[in-house]
Amino acid sequence: MEKTTEQKALEIAQLLRDGKGEDVVAIDVSELNSWTDCFVIATIKSSAHWQGLAKQVYDYVKAHDMQLHQTHNKMPDGDDWNLIDAGPIVVHLMSPSARDFYELEKLWHAGTVL
Repeated sequence: MEKTTEQKALEIAQLLRDGKGEDVVAIDVSELNSWTDCFVIATIKSSAHWQGLAKQVYDYVKAHDMQLHQTHNKMPDGDDWNLIDAGPIVVHLMSPSARDFYELEKLWHAGTVL
């Protein structure tokens, strides 16, 4: 049986928790925009931590035949906010300072926390 987007988002969130991502949250934003269904947000500790978590997410995306779109670094050094766009699921890996500054959960407060 095919997993739903919500199930995949929750599995990615668990991967991030298992990899020591902090304050991991999955939010259903499907009713709020037309370009994605879920955000998964986690706080990372370092560039090396980001690389390890990103690899786990990339492996998950590949294993579940999801299409990986362009990834983005908000800051040139790549340590503050890294975005992995897997179509219906967008993963945000953020430093503590970026997480505090951008407050994505507040910005998308109308979404449903999964």
